[in-house]
Amino acid sequence: MEINNQHFAFVAILGAPNAGKSTLVNRLVGSKVSIVSPKVQTTRSRIRGILVEDNTELVLVDTPGIFKPSRRLDRAMVASAWTEADESDLRVLIVDSEKGIDKNTRSIIDNLKKNKQKVILVLNKIDLVKKDKLLPLIAELNKQPIFTETFLISAETGENTDELKKYLISRAPKGLWMFPEDQLSDLPNRLFAAEITREKLFMHLQQELPYTLAVETTLFQEQKNGIRIEQTIYVERTGQRSIILGKNGSMIKKIGAAARFELSKLLDAPVHLFLFVKVKENWQEDPAQYRDWGLDFNA
Repeated sequence: MEINNQHFAFVAILGAPNAGKSTLVNRLVGSKVSIVSPKVQTTRSRIRGILVEDNTELVLVDTPGIFKPSRRLDRAMVASAWTEADESDLRVLIVDSEKGIDKNTRSIIDNLKKNKQKVILVLNKIDLVKKDKLLPLIAELNKQPIFTETFLISAETGENTDELKKYLISRAPKGLWMFPEDQLSDLPNRLFAAEITREKLFMHLQQELPYTLAVETTLFQEQKNGIRIEQTIYVERTGQRSIILGKNGSMIKKIGAAARFELSKLLDAPVHLFLFVKVKENWQEDPAQYRDWGLDFNA
């Protein structure tokens, strides 16, 4: 393709926690680049999924959910989302149609209005909402002057996502591509592997425990018989370590098996995964963790 005919755009995907941002990015990219779970605030750092079609490359930025932060990590996550909104060429606000305009979504809209930013509105999960509830929600949101276009989609089923993709591609300005055509994400393999394991921890552990842990890939090594991955799961208290290990190691085996299976699929190679659980009381106050995730420790 001729370089002078290339189009390129950064697209920030914004929204309240659990609105479906990661599911949408995975759907548009056509491959899993961001972890998902039914729990809110699964995404910690910005994840870039790369979509290439014809002469256009879009970098879809899956941002952490925006809410009223209380902890240092929460503040860093929310600050990261707003930075991406400021620096992107296009902005998409994804709203959970089931929840409607909750306090987090209201706050996001107010902030976007304050900054005079134009936004593409995406109402997600329309497959779960009856039409008589959906129409008033569309009307209420479209009163806001910031929205340039409205799309009704289901990121889970793919309903109407092709129309959204075509529109985003049509809005990309002329510009040189930033990534190779066959690259799906800018996330290094070490971080990607850690995210997959963290997803499995979210899926298997209950209540608040997943929010108090971190996963670090300490070894990612390609070998003749596959990829050897060693990871450390950091928790804040000894009791949390016991829960993750489970009786006779049953829970950590279950989590490891699920992570190993998915990593083998995604990396297209046999994966030999070794998990270790360590107590690190103040890991949320460790600047190195924030650097790894691309977050501002002092946000």
